[in-house]
Amino acid sequence: MRYFPLFLDLDNRKAIIVGGGEEALRKARLLLKTKARIELIAPVLHEELKSYLKEGRLAWVAKHFAPALLDDAALVYSSDDDLHADVSAAARARGIPVNAVDDAALSTFITPSIVDRDPVVVAIGTEGTAPVLGMGLRSRIEALLPQTLGSLATAASGLRDHVAERVPHGNRRRSFWQRFFFGSIRESFLAGDAKNYSRELEAALIDDSSPSVGRVSLVGAGPGDPELLTLKAQRKLQEADVIVYDRLIGPGILELARRDAVRIPVGKKPFEPSPKQSEINTILIREAKAGRHVVRLKGGDPYIFGRGGEEQAALIAQGIAVDVVPGITAALGCAASVGLPLTQRGQNRSITLLTGTAEDGLADQDWKALAKPGQAFAIYMGVNAAGDISAELLDAGIDHATPVTVVENGTLANERVMMCSIGSLWETLTLNGVEGPAIIYVGLKPAKTSADILPFPARDETGQHVLRAVS
Repeated sequence: MRYFPLFLDLDNRKAIIVGGGEEALRKARLLLKTKARIELIAPVLHEELKSYLKEGRLAWVAKHFAPALLDDAALVYSSDDDLHADVSAAARARGIPVNAVDDAALSTFITPSIVDRDPVVVAIGTEGTAPVLGMGLRSRIEALLPQTLGSLATAASGLRDHVAERVPHGNRRRSFWQRFFFGSIRESFLAGDAKNYSRELEAALIDDSSPSVGRVSLVGAGPGDPELLTLKAQRKLQEADVIVYDRLIGPGILELARRDAVRIPVGKKPFEPSPKQSEINTILIREAKAGRHVVRLKGGDPYIFGRGGEEQAALIAQGIAVDVVPGITAALGCAASVGLPLTQRGQNRSITLLTGTAEDGLADQDWKALAKPGQAFAIYMGVNAAGDISAELLDAGIDHATPVTVVENGTLANERVMMCSIGSLWETLTLNGVEGPAIIYVGLKPAKTSADILPFPARDETGQHVLRAVS
């Protein structure tokens, strides 16, 4: 480590910027977040700097640089290339930290990438070797920290004396603050729920043994690609004590979770023993009542064929707080991945999302309505019932040549795309060995492929099926 990280107190101390252009403006914006007395040395000033000058937020002390102007400064920025050497020499002679913009050799400190949740501040440095990496790390940390986190820290500061009077020192007090910053108190505060916040806070101050009831977050993990997670979903994964996850949640998504979180798989697999929904509900209730923050991680979106409503109702009935983080549902994510517009002017103005199977077999749908010309729909959980689905649609009068696009493992590295007609759907899935997870789109064709659509099961001269697949 060449550069030692520290936070410098600039309260009512002089900070000097030499230069008045764009770079000087960037440094001024940063220093204006502090309580420093900012002084500018430059022949001319950027218009925005002039506005700060009029507001009295900084001072223009000289048009030309002189070493004596640095006396008593806490730090110095030089943003004028022609003056870097002179400013650096004058600052070093006075023992003042100096940063010559884009010139590490003349600098004694560097400015890190900063995540500002005042008074919580996170600084990321790469010692000048990889600034783009630093910015990338900053964006990821930004996603994990709520904008109101600083307000939570400020609230904690105001409570310290009160907590010290009521909560014994040691494990008991550490437990309180753990619950304040990472438990239900925090969640109520960040949600702006003043009533719950006050109730949870008072309970934590009184209760010196058993934890309060936790909470459950129903989180949509999207179709598989970790980069399609929402920022809020990533944050919930980092905060979870327990993660109850489905079979289709990939390792790339779980890698974003808090390392010491307990992970409980509850995935269902067709034709194999799987946890019942009632058993999953019992797990969620048990873990939440133990005072834990539980993330119920679901593929796609919790409210779209994810049984999120059932779990939510079961939790609310037990007095457990629930919040829902939506995810990109498979029909949307897979369509985007293969360039399949779900609605398009002049072709279709609506899209129906439906499930192909129910607990007792083929789902009961309005097949006649779906078979009408111009209809477009996406079928979830339809691979095993594809033969029955196509038969129902054909019996209802759908055109045999209606285009079908099947996307298996959508958005992932092993994604496959197959195109056929509704009349050849079952053969396409069978001969291509499609096992799922897959979305079946009926009445739509990808815009970015020129693959032919086979209107009927096709055979070559030997009688074998001929299927064209796009992968």
